[in-house]
Amino acid sequence: MNKLQAMQVFVRVVETGAMTRAADSLQIPKATATTLIQQLEADLGVKLLNRTTRSVSVTADGAAYYARCVAILAQIRDTEESLAHRHAAPGGRLRVDVPTLMARLVIVPALPGFFARYPDIDLALGCSERRADLIEEGIDCAVWSGELEDSTLIARRVGLLYFGTCASPSYLAAHGQPRHPDELAAHRCINHFSPRTGKIFDWVFAKNGARIQTALRGHVALDDENSYLAAAEAGLGVAQIPAFVLKEALERGTLELVLGDWFPEPTPLHVVYPQNRHLSSKIRVFVDWVAELFAEHDGIQLRSTLRKHA
Repeated sequence: MNKLQAMQVFVRVVETGAMTRAADSLQIPKATATTLIQQLEADLGVKLLNRTTRSVSVTADGAAYYARCVAILAQIRDTEESLAHRHAAPGGRLRVDVPTLMARLVIVPALPGFFARYPDIDLALGCSERRADLIEEGIDCAVWSGELEDSTLIARRVGLLYFGTCASPSYLAAHGQPRHPDELAAHRCINHFSPRTGKIFDWVFAKNGARIQTALRGHVALDDENSYLAAAEAGLGVAQIPAFVLKEALERGTLELVLGDWFPEPTPLHVVYPQNRHLSSKIRVFVDWVAELFAEHDGIQLRSTLRKHA
């Protein structure tokens, strides 16, 4: 039995709650994972997991062993990292989750520069609006916008996400330009809802220290960024869109800025990763690269790119 591999498998089973998910995340057959756990239990002489046909749960002995395994594996990685730093560049598979439009318009176009720096990293980039379970799905880190609720994650703030209020030329020709956020109650508004909770997000505006937060009735609500943008460009109503997306739509002429002196409040951007996930060099350099990319990206950092259209 490879004791180190068995410990790694055991840790992943506890974290994912299933033998199949643990095996998939480690890219080994489920039968291999099951055999390693059985051999580990036999070697230790204790039962580490309670297994049924539907679920896997950790025993009291297993919970204590899990804590030790996490610490031991982290120490091994630290030791390997300290040696690798001297002789090799960051490398290996890196699993990252990012919002869909941010991937398409910001991160993917900049990846040639990332790979020029770090050619030995193999990036698996997941794109979605949901906040995935990083541990269960084996994700090394993720870019999230908005406030963070999960205290089990470590977060590094890497910027702010600015928004603009907009509508298509056809919509504005038919319904007119709103001059104040209060006038939106008489307009068709495209709402955005959480894919996790289903809750429709409020609309927030700020100007010279004044702040307006309101819920607006809409004929359509979407949770997908691409569909939300398409709905706005199709003339379904007034929308609030990230500045880096709106900038390109303004240049194409598919959207026009409205309420240009009432900008929505920006939301924080974070890169998050699990507390028990070792911050390897490949994760560290990716986080640093994302922070640098966002700091230099005109559409993310500069609301002034929209003001000329106000």
